[in-house]
Amino acid sequence: MLQKEEPNELLKRVTAASLKAIAAVSDLEVSFAPGQSSETGHQAVLPTPVGSLDNGALTKLRGVSDALAVRLRYHDSKLHKKHMPMGPEARAVYESIEQVRCESLAIRRFNGVSKNLGALLDERCKSKGFDDLTEQNDTLLPEAIGLLVRESLTGEPTPKSASGLMHVWRDELENKIGNQIRKLRDYPADQAQFAALVTDMIHDLDLVDDESEPIDSEEQDNDENAEEGGDETGEGTDSDTSDDQGLSGQPEDMDPSGDGEFFESDEEQFMLGDGEEEPAGPSRWNEPWRHDGSVDPRRYQPFTAEYDEIISADELCDPEELTRLRHQLDQQLNNLEGVVSRLANRLQRRLLAKQTRSWEFDLEEGILDAGRLSRVVVSPTHPLSYKLERDTDFRDTVVSLLIDNSGSMRGRPITVAAMCGDMLARTLERCAVKVEILGFTTRSWKGGQAREKWVANDKPKDPGRLNDLRHIIYKSADQPWRRARKNLGLMLREGLLKENIDGEALLWAHQRLLGRSEQRRILMVISDGAPVDDATLSANPGNYLERHLRDVIEYIETSSNVELTAIGIGHDVTRYYKRAVTIVDAEELGGTMMNQLTELFDDAETYVRS
Repeated sequence: MLQKEEPNELLKRVTAASLKAIAAVSDLEVSFAPGQSSETGHQAVLPTPVGSLDNGALTKLRGVSDALAVRLRYHDSKLHKKHMPMGPEARAVYESIEQVRCESLAIRRFNGVSKNLGALLDERCKSKGFDDLTEQNDTLLPEAIGLLVRESLTGEPTPKSASGLMHVWRDELENKIGNQIRKLRDYPADQAQFAALVTDMIHDLDLVDDESEPIDSEEQDNDENAEEGGDETGEGTDSDTSDDQGLSGQPEDMDPSGDGEFFESDEEQFMLGDGEEEPAGPSRWNEPWRHDGSVDPRRYQPFTAEYDEIISADELCDPEELTRLRHQLDQQLNNLEGVVSRLANRLQRRLLAKQTRSWEFDLEEGILDAGRLSRVVVSPTHPLSYKLERDTDFRDTVVSLLIDNSGSMRGRPITVAAMCGDMLARTLERCAVKVEILGFTTRSWKGGQAREKWVANDKPKDPGRLNDLRHIIYKSADQPWRRARKNLGLMLREGLLKENIDGEALLWAHQRLLGRSEQRRILMVISDGAPVDDATLSANPGNYLERHLRDVIEYIETSSNVELTAIGIGHDVTRYYKRAVTIVDAEELGGTMMNQLTELFDDAETYVRS
């Protein structure tokens, strides 16, 4: 008797067949994995359907599949790269419009695809809160332009869920590029002409970074391969190979249950992972914006800090769900093609090469000196000899990774950030460099209990910050990676990511570093946008949070011995941080993060502040 096919398996098979048909690629390989969809060549990855799917979830999956299919059908990657503008903002706009072009061609031909894409767009706008926007945000410019172009190419109105976004952007964009958008109607099927017009439009918006140099991806890959080859010719080839296997997160290195690589006893686990004493539950801190009087409290203050919390990741999630989320992250690590792993290994080799190992011998305790055991064999009464490795200046370093846990990081950006944090922790731990991983978000959308208290007090003018902070400790500096590995999966949890108040998060991470005994302290921030909290910004000046962030950064960069560096995902953070880099795609995060750290560790002189 034939076994009945599982509903999710049937759904996968039907969705894959539909994708192939619409994409018109018969040899397309379709697979499913947690996270966002992606396509490379003749391979396509769709998000894994989980549980029993309702009509909304089914429509969303079909929309994601159709969006990927039309991209495969109507998009020429070579032409796309040829016209690609320089600069992160320009590229984001360029990518957004190209996707709209592909979808518009399908909408004209396939009614079902049109409905699925429309439902997906509506869901995306709702999830990002586009209907409630009241002020312009530069990070949303690609979304606004994409919606305007979609209106023009398809003739369909923008969904009501994007009404706020279009209200704040429509008039300005219509005045600047309205005529050019209408010209695009004549060339949706001609990608080359279409791309040329879009490039001109981006120039008119002054988004192009003329000083940026295009990157030859093939040349870059060749350089990396050459460097890898050079590294592997030296000593320690065997260890490098084993490191690659360990960092790539292969199943043989991981316990499928997600409990960790090691199966030590509870007693051994306790001894290895005491770490810092953290509170068992939520906690508050007292006026974090006033530390040392460094940031003027008159320029920034919370309405109340009563409901703020600093909390360990395992306090926010039950163990079973945390195990499931970690397994989901491991699947993503397995799908990674080794790029970040190779970069991590390269960083590890450079760091280890800097260590000048020296030992103290003939000690009464430490590591048994096997080289002097012969003396005991000759003379059994001779005492055993022990040795200890002397501490080096290099090892006297702590790195803190502060990750933006806002809603805009949802999907691939936060997944990649979690993977990179995981690999960074493992890499630096092998080099005896302490690393902690922190996250920051809010407890609620659009204000929490703090805003309710403000409303109850008759809404006094200029109240300050009106949301409840949630600062998350994924891994403390003294905690071994294997004890914290589950915690990193929490970043993939639905509903965790809300709004971002960067200034106070930066102060919090900075204060934690100041409490460390290490001589050198490095703080790396990963964010995809400017500070945003709707409740706070609606009751205070529009630059309230951004001004505070600038004050905090200026204080750390000019008055602190903490070395501050930042990576922006699709957002220009160089206007805030002196030492910063901006990337367009989340996939670039791993390489950029490792390169930033390599540059810091390669500095011969101590970082001197102005």
